Amino acid sequence: MEETMKLATMEDTVEYCLFLIPDESRDSDKHEEVLQKYIERIMTRFAPMLVPYIWQNQPFNLKYKPGKGSVPAHMFGVTKFGDNIEDEWFIVYVIKQITKEFPELVARIEDNDGEFLLIEAADFLPKWLDPDNSTNRVFFHHGELCIIPAPRKPGAESWLPTTPPTIPQALNIIAAHPEKILASESIRAAVSRRIRGYPEKIQVSLHRAHCFLPAGIVAVLKQRPRLVSAAVQAFYLRDPIDLRACRVFKTFLPETRIMTSVTFTKCLYAQLVQQRFVPDRRSGYRLPPPSDPQYRAHELGMKLAHGFEILCSKCSPHFSDCKKSLVTASPLWASFLASLKKNDYFKGLIEGSVQYRERLEMAENYFQLSVNRPESSLAISPGEEILTLLQTIPFDIEDLKKEAANLPPEDDDQWLDLSPDQLDQLLQEAAGKKESESISKEEKEQNYDLTQVSESMKAFISKVSTHKGAELPREPSEAPITFDADSFLNYFDKILGPRPHESDSDDLDEEEFECLDSDDDLDFETHEPGEEASLKGTLDNLKSYMAQMDQELAHTCIGKSFTTRKQVEPVSQTTDNNSDQEDSDTGESVMAPVDVDLNLVSNILESYSSQAGLAGPASNLLQSMGVQLPDNTDHRPTRISTKEETKCSRSTASVPQRDHCSFCHTSQNPRRDALWDL
Repeated sequence: MEETMKLATMEDTVEYCLFLIPDESRDSDKHEEVLQKYIERIMTRFAPMLVPYIWQNQPFNLKYKPGKGSVPAHMFGVTKFGDNIEDEWFIVYVIKQITKEFPELVARIEDNDGEFLLIEAADFLPKWLDPDNSTNRVFFHHGELCIIPAPRKPGAESWLPTTPPTIPQALNIIAAHPEKILASESIRAAVSRRIRGYPEKIQVSLHRAHCFLPAGIVAVLKQRPRLVSAAVQAFYLRDPIDLRACRVFKTFLPETRIMTSVTFTKCLYAQLVQQRFVPDRRSGYRLPPPSDPQYRAHELGMKLAHGFEILCSKCSPHFSDCKKSLVTASPLWASFLASLKKNDYFKGLIEGSVQYRERLEMAENYFQLSVNRPESSLAISPGEEILTLLQTIPFDIEDLKKEAANLPPEDDDQWLDLSPDQLDQLLQEAAGKKESESISKEEKEQNYDLTQVSESMKAFISKVSTHKGAELPREPSEAPITFDADSFLNYFDKILGPRPHESDSDDLDEEEFECLDSDDDLDFETHEPGEEASLKGTLDNLKSYMAQMDQELAHTCIGKSFTTRKQVEPVSQTTDNNSDQEDSDTGESVMAPVDVDLNLVSNILESYSSQAGLAGPASNLLQSMGVQLPDNTDHRPTRISTKEETKCSRSTASVPQRDHCSFCHTSQNPRRDALWDL
């Protein structure tokens, strides 16, 4: 264990530590006893919520971990959540509640991605916080997310370390300054939004479906509902060697199948349903035609039976079932059971009743996996647990058939089919966006203002860019860009001398100044005479190059590729075709100012249209800046083509096929009126 703790390195694994704020010095034996008591209190306090939970791979657990180096002794747990990311966020909720129930505890949680809590709130983090300096800075205390800040200037805050703190330093800072390390409201809101709805959300994540299963599996799942996850994983991750055991079933014979109701998590159900699998003919499992109403139940039961058979096939022929007796023999079991009764875990059930025994079995299993977790060499595998239950639990097939006649209705699985609108809503919720009121697509398209595109792009260009990337303005309309043009002009006046009255095409206009950010630091110090002359010469050379380029481009068609602004005085039409008049018209056309906003928006719309509804540079950039374009239902090309011509309804002349007629100025495409009105 390093001084700066690095936690989870395994894929899809979350690790969590609970530290006791040091209030007095204790010896190692005393400290271990105190932490063991805390483990018992925590697990019994949250048992009603944790016992019935169906985990994807491993449950929430805590064990004592002795101190090593500068890291003090603490409570430690690791959970492999696999494909179900909700297991990880449920653990975040549990950790948050633990620190709320026990204020003297400080918790730290991390997964193989690092500080995933900061990743969730990445849009709201301060600029100084990055993966290189975030180690040992993020904790839960009093049920709130805390971030130990870094000093803005060396020595400014004596209690803040300039480098990432060690665990003892972090604990001392949290104990001494709990109010100064509280994360900002936006960061805490981002994390709270992700775990919002627990513990009620647990029931929402479950899915109940009818399955046609062998009677032995029905009896096992009644005692151990959580074993459904191990069976689904065994089938989902099967290989050819596993399928050898399913050629001929030895444990779960297909002749004993009955209909039952099985509770999955939505993740497990989706994994089972989406798998395409044809059983071996020798297995005895036959499926009805897909048109049969019971086809889904038969298919789910067949897949689940293969998973249970694979688990049992991996067991040793002579496994020992004496491990089960170690559970109640543990010295912690008596106090654990007493705490369960005190917290009303049994809900007033009569001791010895069927329901009481079922909850007691669940509590024993939970105690074995989470509280009194054995070493890996002694841990009982799911297959061994299944075979043990089959040997010890008597069940009557006839009684199970009677129960099958009164099954509760299964849940609707329409949530598997996600529409594009639902996907957009999920993405908006994940990004923390919510529309204040529902607006139809037609209203959005009619009220859409394309000036948002140009304004957002200007705000993006004006932001400071470093080697770490550019800053994306989320709400450009709420952060207007300001620039002190007078100071900037005075700076160049000192270098170039008095500014001429007549404007040159190479001079910067006021609109270009607006695109600059006031955050950019400019050095207005006076330069030496020699340096000033050098700069002036460089700028003169640059102007000469620009003038020569303008002359060369004046005789090309490059200017026609840009849309220019409307002229104040219309160009007089004459039939005089002498060369002087043509040169004059050409020069006036070239010198006409380019409509920057119009060209920008038209090019972005063209790029957006070419994406054909898929992700691309235009949609990704605009979405990152908070700009949502309406759906593109017009599949005609947006670029003006001089070869394709159409007839204007008010003129007999041929005009380029474009969105506006240059003769009558009427829109040929009403959806892009806003574009041409810019």
